[in-house]
Amino acid sequence: GGKKMITVNGKDCPCEDSLRLSAFLDQAGYERSRVAVELNGEIVPKAGYDTRELRDGDRMETVCFVGGG
Repeated sequence: GGKKMITVNGKDCPCEDSLRLSAFLDQAGYERSRVAVELNGEIVPKAGYDTRELRDGDRMETVCFVGGG
C-alpha cells in the first residue's frame, strides 16, 4: 500500500492506504462526537466511521459542532 491523496475541506491531504475514517479523524484531532463528515457529497453516519476506508481521490468535508457543557 502506498500514499493516497484525499481532499479535506478543499485542501489536499496525504492519507495512508486502507486508513479508516475513524482513524483519520483521530489522527487529525477531531472529536468524533462533535464532527459531521460528508464524503463525496454524502453524509457518513457515525456508525460508518469505523468501517469506511478512505480511497484515493475522496473529497471530505468536515463540520465541527461547538457545544456548551
